[in-house]
Amino acid sequence: MIARFSLYGFLKNLRFFEAFLILALRERGLDFLGIGGLIALREIASNLSQIPSGALADVLGRRRCMIVSMAGYVVSYLVLGFASNNFLLMAGMVFYGTADAFRDGTHKALIYAWLRQQGREDERTKVYGYTRSWSKIGSALSSLIAAALVLGTGNFASVFILSAIPAALNLVNLATYPASLDAAIPAGGGLRQTWRTLAESCREALGKASIRRLIVDSVAVEGSYTVVKDYLQVVVQAFAVAMPLHLAMNGDQRTAVLGGLAYALLHLLSSAASRRSHQFETRCGGTEPAVRRIYQLSGGAMGLLAVALLGGLGWLAVAVFIALGLLQNLWRPIHIGRFDRDGEESRAATLLSIESQTSSLAAAVWAPLIGWLIDGLAKCPGAVPLTALWPVCLAGLPMLAVMVWRKIKGS
Repeated sequence: MIARFSLYGFLKNLRFFEAFLILALRERGLDFLGIGGLIALREIASNLSQIPSGALADVLGRRRCMIVSMAGYVVSYLVLGFASNNFLLMAGMVFYGTADAFRDGTHKALIYAWLRQQGREDERTKVYGYTRSWSKIGSALSSLIAAALVLGTGNFASVFILSAIPAALNLVNLATYPASLDAAIPAGGGLRQTWRTLAESCREALGKASIRRLIVDSVAVEGSYTVVKDYLQVVVQAFAVAMPLHLAMNGDQRTAVLGGLAYALLHLLSSAASRRSHQFETRCGGTEPAVRRIYQLSGGAMGLLAVALLGGLGWLAVAVFIALGLLQNLWRPIHIGRFDRDGEESRAATLLSIESQTSSLAAAVWAPLIGWLIDGLAKCPGAVPLTALWPVCLAGLPMLAVMVWRKIKGS
């Protein structure tokens, strides 16, 4: 099953548009505020669907909800690819966010259910890190394919449409998961049981101090990175346009090549980081010391990113974005294992959905605000100067606030 779990992650991350999402939307005439609004809409759709989807997964079947998720992705990618107006772009983002909600947390709960069946609960970080590493390999390959598509077609629309193919293949993969993974689902599940599970999970999240702490960490780290990560595309574009090399290529072609290579490198290194997250955890002396170390390194990276952007140092900004990606992929397997450690197994998918919802809410707030600030500084269409992108570093303020608060509290 580890191979099947890894195949799921690999196919899921063959999102050919991921490396060029912001640039593809810019190509359609949107400013950064408009793009931030679409990202916020995606996160709000995910937010509204998140907790009910987790409760449905825990009560009606996690595999069924995963199949619904993949079907939603197929629809979303096709709508975004063929969208001819802003209304269709908004519809595509709503499908995207809803599909995210039905997936987020649910597949992790399937993995942890299988580990319990095998008596391997102590391998949470190792196994999830391994399967996540294959997700990142999928992302790396996706970036290279996307660069070739943009070079070949001269536009970004095709990267949306072709992303529907691996999503459809993943739907088949999920549909053939063994029924035993849903063995923990209570008999007689229905809407009443779904709402009961939802209410119990919310009480656990609000009333249990250890879970509240984990959710705060998710808001500070996940919510920030969700917004920041896509701006690597804009940094690469600004860097590529300013480069005196490869003058035989136009700006979009150089952006496609450099963007594809940068994202491929990011995801390959992230794959290695995810696979070794359990070793990082051990070297730091345990889960909580590892979390504190990642907080410190991420905060330092955000500060260095601000220096790089304000100084117009494109190469350094790209390197810091890659470093942030590595830290995120050390963080995620360790952090998700904390929820399985501290939460109730029968409500695993719901708790992880609550975790994702809070992160989505933070991203929905940050995305349009940062987009609006960048628009005010850029004041021009096309490639944006690096110095105008410094507001992305403001997304690191929640991490700083949490670190300072816990330092004061001595926890």
